Amino acid sequence: MERFEHLYWWSRDNLRLHARDYAPLGAENAAPRPPILCLPGLTRNARDFDQLAPRLSAAGWRVLALDLRGRGESAYARDPMSYVPLVYVQDVEALLEHLGVDCYVAIGTSLGGIVTMLLAGAAHERLAGAVLNDVGPEVEPAGLARIRGYVGRSSSWPTWVHAARALAEVNAGVYPDFALSDWIALAKRLYRISSSGRIVLDYDMKIAEPFRLPGNEAGPDMWRALDQLKDVPVAIVRGERSDILSAETAARMVAELPQAELTTVPRTGHAPTLDEPEAVAAIERLLARVEASRLATVG
Repeated sequence: MERFEHLYWWSRDNLRLHARDYAPLGAENAAPRPPILCLPGLTRNARDFDQLAPRLSAAGWRVLALDLRGRGESAYARDPMSYVPLVYVQDVEALLEHLGVDCYVAIGTSLGGIVTMLLAGAAHERLAGAVLNDVGPEVEPAGLARIRGYVGRSSSWPTWVHAARALAEVNAGVYPDFALSDWIALAKRLYRISSSGRIVLDYDMKIAEPFRLPGNEAGPDMWRALDQLKDVPVAIVRGERSDILSAETAARMVAELPQAELTTVPRTGHAPTLDEPEAVAAIERLLARVEASRLATVG
């Protein structure tokens, strides 16, 4: 039985977008908390949070796990050049307006973390706290090159086991301790069953078009946007083997943000699933700090 409702809203350019809406459990008599927005990575979707979101919902938080445009159950864009972070920010802002939300917590993985930083830059007063999962203002060129090598390349498999084994071949260094069952679970987050019965990637292959444009080899530099997170609790989660977020960049982020805490997930690359014990604990600490700050303000 699904623990969430399907939520739909419209973008400024008239795309129907989708999120999974997990209601807070046991929170009928509690003071309202800001909702948590879960923003997935470049090729991911709302299913990336199918373990985390129910856990947070059970703890009394409303969780909105988004499908960015061109992913999952959100519509594919007519203009592939709209698959860029600033447009994703506008899509999230349209959701906030649709729901009448003026305060929220963001959990952003990779691209979702970039969107989180840009949201903070656009309206930092709305953000009550943030989790930046394996991403920062500087993205390592080697990691960008690796992602450019696979994003937008269509492939299909006859069974989930075949898809899982293909994932394992490419990502063995990212999750070296995964068993076959873990790879199957990851495949079911990334892929869907097509109308022909094949297992295929669950995103518009055209998301690669703006990502592959030349001249951006060093990745985005958004230290100014990150600066807008100085006044809120921030959890930085980094995979020990990450080729996207370097240890040096993560350390500088902590130095720049007075309320930031860095957690390193051992034996993991880009990006932690956020189901790891270290990541779960970091998110719980972040939400405890958000709650304490909220209650102090109310009091």
